[in-house]
Order: sequence, then structure tokens, then C-alpha cells
Amino acid sequence: MAHEHLQFQEDLSSEQMQGKQVRVSLALLGTLAGGVLLINSQVGKLFFGSASTTTELFAMLGALLLGGPVVVHAFKCLWEGHSHMDELAALGIIAAFATGEYVPAGLIGFFMLLSELVETRTALGARASIESLIKLTPVQANLIDAEGKERTVKVSRLKLGDRVRVRPGDNIPADGEVVSGLSSVNEATITGESLPVDKVPGMQVFAGTSNLTGMLELTVTKAGQDTTLGKVQSLILEAERTKIPIMRIIDRYIGWYVPTVLMIAMIVWFFTGNTDQAITILVISCPCAIILATPTAMVAAISATARLGVLVKNVKDLEVAGKMTALVIDKTGTVTTGRLFVTKLTPAEGVEAEELLSTAAAAEQMSRHPAARALQEVSKEARLQLAEAVDFKEVPGKGVSAKIKGDRVLVGREMFLKEEGVDLAGVEDPSLHEDQGFSTLYVAKGKRCVGWIGLQDKTRPEARAAMEELAAIGVKRVIMLTGDRTEVASRVAAELGCSDFKADCLPQDKLAVVEQLREQGHTVIVVGDGINDAPALAAGDLGIAMGAAGSDVAINSASIALMNDDLRRLPFLVLISRKARRVINQNLGFGILFIILGMSLSKFVPPAMAAMLHFASSIVVVFNSARLVRFGEDLEHGPAAAPAAG
Repeated sequence: MAHEHLQFQEDLSSEQMQGKQVRVSLALLGTLAGGVLLINSQVGKLFFGSASTTTELFAMLGALLLGGPVVVHAFKCLWEGHSHMDELAALGIIAAFATGEYVPAGLIGFFMLLSELVETRTALGARASIESLIKLTPVQANLIDAEGKERTVKVSRLKLGDRVRVRPGDNIPADGEVVSGLSSVNEATITGESLPVDKVPGMQVFAGTSNLTGMLELTVTKAGQDTTLGKVQSLILEAERTKIPIMRIIDRYIGWYVPTVLMIAMIVWFFTGNTDQAITILVISCPCAIILATPTAMVAAISATARLGVLVKNVKDLEVAGKMTALVIDKTGTVTTGRLFVTKLTPAEGVEAEELLSTAAAAEQMSRHPAARALQEVSKEARLQLAEAVDFKEVPGKGVSAKIKGDRVLVGREMFLKEEGVDLAGVEDPSLHEDQGFSTLYVAKGKRCVGWIGLQDKTRPEARAAMEELAAIGVKRVIMLTGDRTEVASRVAAELGCSDFKADCLPQDKLAVVEQLREQGHTVIVVGDGINDAPALAAGDLGIAMGAAGSDVAINSASIALMNDDLRRLPFLVLISRKARRVINQNLGFGILFIILGMSLSKFVPPAMAAMLHFASSIVVVFNSARLVRFGEDLEHGPAAAPAAG
């Protein structure tokens, strides 16, 4: 039943989209037809004279076709009880039509309709990213049934646990886990990363990403609107529906703006008796440029952030990002990779480092613990041939045991080996190196300890540059919080270039730091993984979840979700917020100046020219806002720092 409902929603959305396209097409056709009639009326004057009934009829029909929709829309708005900019233009059209000025009436309607079409096209452009995301999800999927046979089904019919096959060149139909096959997958639509990611069994894949090289079979973990792609679509739609304070101010004052302009036009007409000047005032004062100033800029900014995998749930959050003065950032998985790497081998006397590593890696090869993965990776780099492990056992939180070439091997914490009766006296004490931030694994063969291995979580390569740029653009305080030991926190903070950090933090400690910064007057942005940092994320002025692809908690708990782990997105977010604010101010300043100058020079501007200038002002605002779309393009292709504000 749920799948049928989902299919119904998809069909309904498709019908609504087609209906909107039909209405836009009819509006464009009517505008062109009216324009042709107006042109014919002027050409006819050359052959039949200015007093010809035919030319007057063409002009009147053109004025009706062009002015009618504007007048109807204005009366509809009045009937529904709210003011709209079309009311001013509608009064101008009616006044021109009543005085027999059909060509000016038609031209006013023509340029007003063009302005409406530009505004509609801008709104459709805001949905272009959503429509393109929808197209990324294939309509059909190759389902493998219980008998192992492949059959084609609709994607909307997929459910959790289904097994599907994805061939090279196909888009992946649902979020899932690879169960067989090797391939490279382009995940740029989800994470913003341009480089393909190699996928092996056990790894996650996302709906809408493109399978490039090999065949994959995967088990569906999320389908339909529950997929990461579905959540991306929902977030963009939610962001477009929200309004920032500037937009609300315009809505509040439009109610008295229209009566004020009407009063000015009536005063001018009463004292001058110049109907054309009054009509010009009505047309030139339509606040299209002012109304378009904010939404066009925010749509362009949201498009730029979405392209780089930065999902903004609410446009108000984008505004807050530009005001950030303090950053509270989690360590593990945020400024560090969240993966362990082997950084030190300390064998016991008489034991070679190669033997220590191969023994530990062989014993851990059946474990999926992060430490085991680190040992496998370094042994592969060293091209070691690992012996077969038998009688494997894993004790959660302590370590593993296995038989390697007949010897019982233990790998794990100090306490685990002591519990098993292993003597650790013959190895160097790793506590002497704790200031380097090691996590240690002891390795024992039989009852003898053959050495210990130091592992570290490395800082992300772009982290320091990102923190330096944040400082350069005016973020006054950057505080790193972690539940790890002081020694580890100190090492990471030094690599990050961050002198302010707090170790051994519990969730309530992180929350207290955020609240203290806010009490000091800072605008605080909290960056974390969205799970153990949830209280701090909620307490900040803005919460940002790092690496949120596929994480329900991260996407739902934070205000902004970064779909990849590139910390350079943080200064980019601050910069695009500030640039969007500047573009909005430019648009508003231009729109206000245009209206003031237009009304001041209304005596010298005929109504038809006023309509054309009004249209041109809307075009200027749209193109000025469109500059934001390409902001941050350098982050798509290389490790360069985020663009400077401009």
C-alpha cells in the first residue's frame, strides 16, 4: 500500500509539473500573439493611415491579449484579500485603454507579462536541481528474486532487503550495501566530490549515483523518499519555501506601498492633468526588482551550495552562517578522518618489525574493527604474505585471538593480554610515548609479548588550510572539542593550528561550552557528526553535520548537512552567505533607486517606455543574482582554498 501511495505521489507530481509547463507555454503564446497584433497595428498605419479602423482593431485586440491577464491577476489578488504589484500596472492598463491609448496599454501588458515569465522561469530554475535529482533515479530496477532470476520492476516497488543488480553505466536505484562485485561509482550528485569512489562488498552506495565500470549487486537498505537522494530533494524544497527576514519585511510593507503610489499618481494627475504621466508613475513604481531582489539571490546561493554537497534546510540558516564569530568543532570524524592508521611499530628484543606486523595482521584479518582495517592496509602496502588464521575469536572491547602456524596469537589491549597470562615486561613501555597520542595494540605469540603497535587517527589534509581561512575571514574563535585524551587532543590541535581545545568532553561539557560562547555574545556554529554531538548542535546558532551522506541522525539533527567530509566547505559557506547578502543589498538598492528616478522623470517617460524600463530592471536583478551560481566552482575540481569574497 505504501508503494502504491508513493507511485501516486510521483504521478501527481508529474501531472502538476506538466500543468505548470502548459500554463507557461500558453502565457508565452498569448504574449507573442499580442505582440504581433501590436506590431501589425503600427505597420498598418503605414498603409491605411493612423485613423484606420483595422489598425485600431489590431491595437485593441493586442491590448486585450496582453493587458487582460495582468488585470485579471490583479483583481484575483484583491478578491483573495492581499496586495500584489500587478495592481499598479493593471490600473495603468485600464487608464490607457479607457483613453483609447491601446498601444501603450498593450506595451505595458507585454512587458509586465515578460517580467512575470522571467520571475516564473527563475522559480522553475530554483526547482531545476530537484528535477535533475529526480531524473537521476532510474524508473526501473533489475531485481534478483529468491530463485536467483533477474526481472525488471519499477523502482517504486523496491523494499528493504531486496537484492538488485546494477550494470556499468546505470544509475543506482536505491540506497544499499554492496554484496558482490567491484566498481567505481560517481557520487558527485550526493557528496559533491568529482572523483569516482571504488566500491567493494560491504560498502554503501546511494540512489542516483552512477555506476561506472563493473557490475554490482546490492541489498536495498533504503528506498523511495527514505533514500539520501530523496532527503536531498525534500531539503531543497523546504529551503525554497522558507523566507529570510528581508523577504518578510517586503511582504509587510507591500500593503501600504500600493495605496501610497496610487495617491502620488492621483496627485500628479490632479495638478497636471497629464494622464500619461500618471500611468507612467503607476507602471514604473511596480516593485518587481525589489520583490525579485532576495528570492533570486537566495535561489542562486542555494543552487551553488547544493552543487558542492552543502544542503541548507532553511534559507535563514544560510543568513546565519555569514554572521559566525565562533566555531565549535568536534575532533573525531570531523577534523580527523575517523580512521586509524599504523604510525609506530615497537617489536620486542629479537623480533623484527616485519614479523610483528605480519603476526598482528594475520590474527586480525577476520575482524572488521577499525584497528584491524588499519593493520590490513599497512600490511598490503608492505606486500606481506599473511598466514591463514584458524580458531578466530574476538572479544569486544578487548582484542582478538587466533592460531597462526600452530601458535596462539593475541592482539589487543594491555589488560586483555594480562588476563591471558602474557608477560609484558620485555617490551618498551608505550606510556612514554602517550604525548604523541598513540592508541596501542599489544601482540603476543604464545605467552610471550612480541611488541606493540601504535595507531593514530590522522588530521584531514585540508583541515589546517580551512581553519586558517576561517580566521582570515573574521571567525574570532575556533574551539576543538573531543572526548579523547588530552595528549591526543593536543597533537590534533597543533596540527590544526588551533590553540583552543577541550579534551575528555562528555556531551554535557560540549553543551556548556556552546552556551558560554553564546552568553559572551558570539554567533556560534557547531560542527559535528550529528550523533554524539546532538545537544551541542541543537544549542548553537547553527548546527552543521559533517559527512552526512546516508546518516539519518546527521541530516535530521543539524540545520545544514555537508554531504562530504571536505572542511573547505565551511569557509565557503560563510563566504557565500556574505556574498548573497551583498547581492541582495545591491538588488534592493538598484530597485529603490530605479523607482525613485523613474517617478522623478515620469514627465519625460511615456508609458510604453516605462513598461520597457520596468522589464529591464527585473532583468538586471536576475542577472546580478545569477552570478552567485558559479561561486565556489574551484572547490569542485581541486584542493584550492575557498574563493575570496568578491
